[in-house]
Amino acid sequence: MKMTIDKSVLENILLHLQPFLEKKDTSQITSHIYLSTDGRTFVAKATDYEIGLTLQTHAHSVEEPGSITANGKKLLDIIRILKDEEVELELIKENLHIRQKRSNFKLPTYKSSEFPTFPTTENKPNITIDSQVLIESLKKITPAADTNNPKFELNGALIDIKTNQINFVATDTRRLALVHIDNQSEEELSIIVPKKAIIEIQKLSLSNIEIYYDNTHLIIKSENSLFFTKLINGKFPDYTRIIPKECSKTIVLPKALIISAIKQITTISNDLKLTFNSDSILFESLSDDNIEAKTSIEIDNGFNTPFILAINSRYILDFLGQVNSNDFTLEANESNQPFVIKDQNFKTIVMPIVI
Repeated sequence: MKMTIDKSVLENILLHLQPFLEKKDTSQITSHIYLSTDGRTFVAKATDYEIGLTLQTHAHSVEEPGSITANGKKLLDIIRILKDEEVELELIKENLHIRQKRSNFKLPTYKSSEFPTFPTTENKPNITIDSQVLIESLKKITPAADTNNPKFELNGALIDIKTNQINFVATDTRRLALVHIDNQSEEELSIIVPKKAIIEIQKLSLSNIEIYYDNTHLIIKSENSLFFTKLINGKFPDYTRIIPKECSKTIVLPKALIISAIKQITTISNDLKLTFNSDSILFESLSDDNIEAKTSIEIDNGFNTPFILAINSRYILDFLGQVNSNDFTLEANESNQPFVIKDQNFKTIVMPIVI
């Protein structure tokens, strides 16, 4: 292979592929990026076997079509320090040469034929969903997805497709985040997508996407990219049982004031107690140390008697960080029972702290 490519184009491609590389063992071919051109299209791939990404762009100034691999991190480090001009890539005796004027670098390669194959979309069923809706929905529930939970199915998000809607769900057992969107589907389907894949999907520049799946993979395809992830094999908890069917207490709260009050208390403690009085909400720290923080906001609750909730501040702030409205709704029953915070089609069910 021998070709030239604009430095900024190549650098941008290499940056997008970094999260898909094997980082711990650089002797593995998965620490390499696969590059190829047929004279018309330039293709770059990276995968750690669990997730993978293919990017392609128009190729120009190709003297010799072909394919190579090279260490993805080292190649990016080299391209970054070059000037914003064209870069020449050439395979010579199993080494990749990178040249720009008087600068010349050499990287060892592996046989490109040994690079892992990507799953294909052929003969796979597909899901129809707007790319922006997909990304926004996953972004809202990501904080609730667990990490390193021995129950593997909790280390990801459930995409639960019904005939008339799609539910996006994640839980770490102390809270459950749910986004539902209206969507017509001929088939019902439930898949669990790993948290790492959820995060990477949100970084993709996607438009006019096609989503395919089978028992082991989810594939997201657009005009110039193909993303895949292995799915988590397991049974997600029955989230419908966790959502309270009825709530005896409902209050609409101002987002900005609630965030400000909670952040004041978190200077002392991440756990806090909220006391809803008829005309105010008192925020107090919950700390074993002999220190305390208190603040309050004036708000007409309509509560005849004080109502107390003890909460982990992070759960509330994670929810409010994904809310675009000025207000949100809190629904509750008893102080020791799960309560709901919601905004339009997005809700989080939180287990309170028992005090």
